[in-house]
Amino acid sequence: MNAVPREFLTDEQVEAEIARLVGSENVRLARREQRIKYRRRHVLYNLRALEKRGAELAAAGYTLEMLDDCENEEACNVL
Repeated sequence: MNAVPREFLTDEQVEAEIARLVGSENVRLARREQRIKYRRRHVLYNLRALEKRGAELAAAGYTLEMLDDCENEEACNVL
C-alpha cells in the first residue's frame, strides 16, 4: 500500500478557497436547504413538546373550554 503524501495548503490558499466558496451559488443553495431543514425540525420538536404538555393537561382534567374561560394565565393556575 503506497501512501500518497498529503498536500498542505498555505494560509493564503485557505483564505482564497474560503472566499471562492462563500461566493459560490452551490454553497448558497445548500445553505438555504439546510436552513429550511433545520427550521422544519424545530417545528417538529416544538409540536412534540406541545403534544406532551397537552397530554399532561388532559390527564390533569383540563379541557379547551376551561382554558378558553381563563382571562389570563394567573387565573388558570395551569402549571
